[in-house]
Amino acid sequence: MRSMIYPVGIQSFEEIRKGDYCYVDKTAQIYQLVKTGKYYFLSRPRRFGKSLLISTLEAYFQGKKELFHGLAMEALEKEWTTYPVLHLDLNAQKYDTPEALIHVLEENLQYWESLYGASESEIGVARRFNGVIRRAAEKTGKNVVVLVDEYDKPLLQAIGNEALLTEYRNTLKAFYGALKSMDAYLRFALLTGVTKFSKISVFSDLNNLEDISLQQAYNNLCGITEQELLENFEEGIRVLGQHNEMAYEETCKSLRQWYDGYHFSGHADGLYNPFSLLNALKSREFGSYWFETGTPTFLVELLLRSHYDLHRLTEELATADSLSGIDTMETNPVPILYQSGYLTIKGYDKRFRTYTLGFPNREVEEGFVKFLLPFYSATSKADSAFEIVS
Repeated sequence: MRSMIYPVGIQSFEEIRKGDYCYVDKTAQIYQLVKTGKYYFLSRPRRFGKSLLISTLEAYFQGKKELFHGLAMEALEKEWTTYPVLHLDLNAQKYDTPEALIHVLEENLQYWESLYGASESEIGVARRFNGVIRRAAEKTGKNVVVLVDEYDKPLLQAIGNEALLTEYRNTLKAFYGALKSMDAYLRFALLTGVTKFSKISVFSDLNNLEDISLQQAYNNLCGITEQELLENFEEGIRVLGQHNEMAYEETCKSLRQWYDGYHFSGHADGLYNPFSLLNALKSREFGSYWFETGTPTFLVELLLRSHYDLHRLTEELATADSLSGIDTMETNPVPILYQSGYLTIKGYDKRFRTYTLGFPNREVEEGFVKFLLPFYSATSKADSAFEIVS
């Protein structure tokens, strides 16, 4: 029997499908998403499958039917229309100067303009974005799809520098706001990120954006359910168990304790962290894979100025509004800890419309104690085996 190939670190849907990597089929939910709405926002923790979701949508809207062979989408979609897709990835960049964000946006605009044309009368990234969308629709005869991966990366890296944060926010507000004025030329738009900023939101000009982050229907659009684990990875579970001298049931229990437990709505199934789960199956060892990739600088910045009582973390109550957005000047770390994946929903009180929060699993709880806890105390950061990432 051929060994299963795990797509650890691979975020390209096309590469996964052509390379015969294992793929957990999310295309039925993706079909529902594209057929029932137009403008979406999704917040999920880092390394939780957002980039793969964006890549899958890109392949779908480009009409690449052959990549969906054997998946739910193959039977659901009848037309396979090809649309022009504008894919903006803000993830792989360091944002520490006013010019850094403009440089990334201009690079993407120049590429799109090489495909669909440019106009010298369009000054500024927002107006150029408008022009690209309009010309792409006119040139192809099809409305445009806009996919933005890690929309908030520049904002998160600017936390602690209010002047830079304000500049980035104003730039992105105008850039994303262009989508609303181009409604007649758009087929679909999805923006993903770790956080959703409240107060002066970059989405205030794009008020028709539907936030599906807490919707039960899309709870497991990213991440892996228990059923998906057992259906897709039985062989991998057995190999992991044999390597650690554990029975199948015991191995499942350990995987659940280590990596399961994420909930993004009040009454939804628990989810496994896909990055940690795939790493454990591939390496045949239980470990803190998600934490070992580093803790974001923005989170450390917020924790350093927090006076929050840590003893409340395992029994914290929060409203949907507080979980849906963060304020960069806020000293309560709970919303950002939730959106970043360090806390998750443990229960929901329908009467008072409040969520009970707690650590999702062993990996996160142990990692929090080993790495993040020192920022609340005199413990030296040098005592930690983990690193901060930008």
